[in-house]
Amino acid sequence: MSEDKINNTNDIVDSEKEDKDEYEKVCSVCRRPESKAGKLITMPGNMYVCSDCMQRSFDMINSNSNYDDLMKMMSNPSLGGMNIFMPGMEDMEVPKKQRIKKRKKDEKAKPIIELKDIPAPHEIKAKLDEYVIGQDYAKKVMSVAVYNHYKRVATDTMDDIEIEKSNMLMIGPTGSGKTYLVKTLAKLLNVPLAIADATSLTEAGYIGDDIESVVSKLLAAADNDVDRAEQGIIFIDEIDKIAKKKETRSRDVSGESVQQGMLKLLEGSDIEVPVGATSKNAMVPLTTVNTRNILFICGGAFPELDEVIKERLNEQASIGFIADLKDKYDNDDKLLSKVTLEDLRNFGMIPEFLGRLPVVFTLDPLDKDMLVSILKEPKNAILKQYKKLLALDEVELEFDDSALEAIAEKALEKKTGARALRSIIEEFMLDIMYEIPKDDNIGRVIITGDYINKKGGPVIQMRTV
Repeated sequence: MSEDKINNTNDIVDSEKEDKDEYEKVCSVCRRPESKAGKLITMPGNMYVCSDCMQRSFDMINSNSNYDDLMKMMSNPSLGGMNIFMPGMEDMEVPKKQRIKKRKKDEKAKPIIELKDIPAPHEIKAKLDEYVIGQDYAKKVMSVAVYNHYKRVATDTMDDIEIEKSNMLMIGPTGSGKTYLVKTLAKLLNVPLAIADATSLTEAGYIGDDIESVVSKLLAAADNDVDRAEQGIIFIDEIDKIAKKKETRSRDVSGESVQQGMLKLLEGSDIEVPVGATSKNAMVPLTTVNTRNILFICGGAFPELDEVIKERLNEQASIGFIADLKDKYDNDDKLLSKVTLEDLRNFGMIPEFLGRLPVVFTLDPLDKDMLVSILKEPKNAILKQYKKLLALDEVELEFDDSALEAIAEKALEKKTGARALRSIIEEFMLDIMYEIPKDDNIGRVIITGDYINKKGGPVIQMRTV
């Protein structure tokens, strides 16, 4: 055998050894990790069995009166072989996504971010400004809340004065940047992030994702490292969809009951979560995650919340000189910023749930100027992406001001916020991206407002020799 092959073989053996040392052993039958099941018995074929499963197997053998027939069945693969008393034996190897990283005994979990490395609120906001246009108030609130939260985590302040978690509730119309803000924040801090959708969550025992699945997703994002996961961020989108249903006669398994089930997660407690799956079952290992230092950010568009706010604000409208006009707030774009906890309760959120989300703020709807800025200013702006794509074909791409305004106007008509921008540009760039590679003589393409409004074509300039 050559020296290179020997070295490669040694590298594989070393990596497998490191892999085994890094992750916990899991019982091949009940799928409990060693930290839960106790010392595991090592068997041939990379198989591990806990003492409970081994004892149950022996009990089953002893309870069978016809021992000879049982042995014949065990030795015959066509009749199920070993599976008759150890179900799941055909799939001994635990998938990597279900392996749990070992936790060091008697060693305190180190914070993901040291106190000296936590960026100040103005630094966090400055970074968010590079990627997210507008929403200054929301970015300011998030910067302070995140700064305070990770100071709490880094110092583990649990003495006489206990600092509470800064869980957040963000309210804003679709496409205003809720998810993008959270993604940018997690990227900036380099912490594990899980994004879950509240619409898929249901009460335990019903079809859908268990409430603990949101923590399971964070564990997966942290590469099954429990210590890292316990200091990550969970963003639960569409939180308004679990509001208490009004005038319903059927059991509400995805509304108020989900809010009730999430209370212990938000406040902080030990949760049994499935590893590598969204629901608990016999073939999935479970581990314990403490949510005390996990930052929860909930977001939603809360449709019709503006009607609840208007109803409250118009309560004083009556006969007299100080009466308000009924239509006073109909065209108020910033009506959501006047929201109160009372409005959210009337919308269908239970008081206990709102009490565990102390930081509540709103995002502004996007106007024409903000949409134009979103097109060209952020670090990864849509226009910059297309310019880079065409630059690879050695072609310059330009958008004049009239084109940007026309795109922004079309996006406003769709009423889906910044999400509309990409779909509009994709539509108009399709023919250009298709035709440009055909002709090597094209040097520059200028997109005009007339082309966006379908009154003309793009300006194409040929290369100069």
